[in-house]
Amino acid sequence: MDGSNKRRKRGKSAQPTQLGNAIRYRRKALKKTLDDVASEAGLTTGFISQVERGLSSPSLSSLMSIASCLQTSIEQLLSVPEELSEYIPKEKRQVYSLGTAGRMYEKLGPGFAGSLLYSIIIHRPPGHVSEKMQHTGEVFCYLLSGQLEYHLNDDVFIMSPGDTVHHDTTKTHFSKVTSETEAVELWVSTSPISEANSGS
Repeated sequence: MDGSNKRRKRGKSAQPTQLGNAIRYRRKALKKTLDDVASEAGLTTGFISQVERGLSSPSLSSLMSIASCLQTSIEQLLSVPEELSEYIPKEKRQVYSLGTAGRMYEKLGPGFAGSLLYSIIIHRPPGHVSEKMQHTGEVFCYLLSGQLEYHLNDDVFIMSPGDTVHHDTTKTHFSKVTSETEAVELWVSTSPISEANSGS
């Protein structure tokens, strides 16, 4: 517990306004509209607009999709170092937060340039609801602690510690933390590839 607290203190916090400005700047540099980004990222135009104005803070999945269609990385949008290492000691793990809602992310990779997997431990506060997502790729989640209500198309799964979910992310998905304590989740996902970056 003490180690976790220390890692949290070292984490860089990305405030919604700072992140929104970075996304808007990058979008305009690429001469893309809000509709362009929303369509490629599998999100709504209204949500992208709220993120740019600092009114909403995206989940990690949403930010991955936004970064992909903007031909950049999460680290560049958050202004955190992009470090590649095949071995990462626990005490040197990169940690950052998104917004002001108490979400914290422990980065577990990538180990090398061109890696297709993005692995991370996510801490989410009680009651947190992620936005609905639908994009190219696949995702795996192992719940370490807390409880989740996981929505996958028309199915709803009640996840307890030790439960997993692994699915195609073209299915609509979102989740809610239903426990009275924070949820700690291990996620491994493929980096989403937008049509603009796939060469098709």
